[in-house]
Amino acid sequence: VQLQASGGGLVQPGGSRRLFCAASGENFSRWNMAWYRQAPGNKRELVASITSDGNTKYGDSVKGRFTISRDNAKATIDLRMNSLKPEDANRYYCNAVFRPTGLNAWGWGTLVTVSS
Repeated sequence: VQLQASGGGLVQPGGSRRLFCAASGENFSRWNMAWYRQAPGNKRELVASITSDGNTKYGDSVKGRFTISRDNAKATIDLRMNSLKPEDANRYYCNAVFRPTGLNAWGWGTLVTVSS
């Protein structure tokens, strides 16, 4: 699978942004999907994940503010980010894990800047 993330940009603190990840390839519904973020010099951090069954999980720092969803028919996931904080500024990466084999794939990332 190939992943293309988009939707990043500049947003003011307290604002909202929506990120998208489009997947190419077959069997999208069998892939567990996730968003990670990573600032320079830091470890990659799980933001949110959604399994092939639609179960979601969120990092502690984004719970209640971010929502992940998927559309298997369109082979996409998105991340709705609300109440953005300066510390949310990061490059966000789309990740896919093929459930039957554990095969892992990453997209290039999209940059979110939170600043007034």
